[in-house]
Amino acid sequence: MASYYAPRFSTRRTAAGGRFDPNSDTAAHRTLPLGTVARVTNLANGRSAVVTIRDRGPHARGRIVDVSPRVAEDLRMRDAGVTRVILQPIAVPATGSRRRG
Repeated sequence: MASYYAPRFSTRRTAAGGRFDPNSDTAAHRTLPLGTVARVTNLANGRSAVVTIRDRGPHARGRIVDVSPRVAEDLRMRDAGVTRVILQPIAVPATGSRRRG
């Protein structure tokens, strides 16, 4: 299940450190590394959007991702508020890698 950010979160800091922009491709996931690029597909209508994980959440039980209002509009889920989705990581940043010199 996916939901979207409420307007009150506009300009608040995300876990990645930037300010939340409701017109961005920002999404929140509990465990995927920050910076992960993923495709979210609305199972009710087949519409999909590419998002970047920049925040932690959702905090509501049973939900796997929160998306920005713009992405919710792209997915045509704003009226429903919550919808069933598939979340597919496209690019996951490397973690724990160190350069040796």
